[in-house]
Amino acid sequence: MKMHNPPHPGEIIRSLCLEPLELTVTDAAAALGVSRKTLSAILNGRAGLSPEMAVRLSMAFGTSAESWLNLQTQYDLWHAEKRRKGLKVARLAA
Repeated sequence: MKMHNPPHPGEIIRSLCLEPLELTVTDAAAALGVSRKTLSAILNGRAGLSPEMAVRLSMAFGTSAESWLNLQTQYDLWHAEKRRKGLKVARLAA
């Protein structure tokens, strides 16, 4: 079932992972082994989660990489569907 306007995974990371542990972006980035700039871009919705980042998050927070990638996929698909009418695509059928 598709969500209605799902949150960006960065919002979930901030609210469910960083805030409860009172982690700063700098501390979380160091623990994840990424730059502060990289994590900040994700948290602020300017970048999506890569499979590698999903694995890093799963290792750090005891979750599954699949769950993180599913969140990203839901977010991306919802936004792509919003642009559906503007796409120029020819229907191909056998």
